[in-house]
Formats: sequence, structure tokens, C-alpha cells
Amino acid sequence: MKKHIISFIAALLALAYVTQAQTPAAVGDKESGLAAVYSDSLNGHTTASGQRFDQGKMTAAHKTLPFGTKIKVTNMKNNKSVVVRVNDRGPVQAGRILDISQSAAAKIGIPKTAMREVTLEVIEIGNGKTSHQSGGQ
Repeated sequence: MKKHIISFIAALLALAYVTQAQTPAAVGDKESGLAAVYSDSLNGHTTASGQRFDQGKMTAAHKTLPFGTKIKVTNMKNNKSVVVRVNDRGPVQAGRILDISQSAAAKIGIPKTAMREVTLEVIEIGNGKTSHQSGGQ
């Protein structure tokens, strides 16, 4: 039992570190990799920023960019782009750099159940605060 408690505490500390480790980025920074579309089952759930996830909004989950950061996401298959705001942490699946809402994915031609190679470019650095801290949307 003691071993399970220690493992649980270690997992919580790791999660707290990942949530707090919002490495500052610079405008113009780019990253390439796989993006996936949020599952329908997550619509209405609370994001890591404290906001409710809405498939109709232009939002994304990124592992380290500060909350509120605006990024241009370009589908490398068709060169279509969309600007989204980071309001969640993720993706948790290995090999992916971004999860995006269905409305954002639709604008750049990513089907709901697909992943695509994308390039993201930082357009504006967010303040990193959750909606509860900043009073934002």
C-alpha cells in the first residue's frame, strides 16, 4: 500500500511539473509534427486552463506553450492554415505535437478521425494564466 501511495504522489508531482512548465516561446518559432482532432467526448469538459472545451472554437492543446498563445497551424498536405489559441495541455499520445478543435481542423482539411502532418508558428505569446486567473473567456 505504501508503494502505491508513493507512486501516486510521484505521478501527481510529475503532472504538476508538466502543467507549470510553460516554456516561453518567441514569436515566429516553428514546430512540425502530427496534429489530431479532439474527440467529441471531450466537448464541454474543462480544459487545463479552466475553460470549457468547445469544438466550435478555434483552440488547441500544446504541451508547453503558455495558455493564450496564438499559433498558426498549417496542414502540410494542402497548405491550408488557421490561427488557434492554446487553452489546454496535450496531446498525451506519443508522436503528436498538437490536438485541435473540430472547427479548426475542418478549416484546414483534417477529418475528425485523422491525424495530419502540420507546422505551427507562434503568432502571439499568451500570458500563461488560466481563465480563472485572467478573467478571460
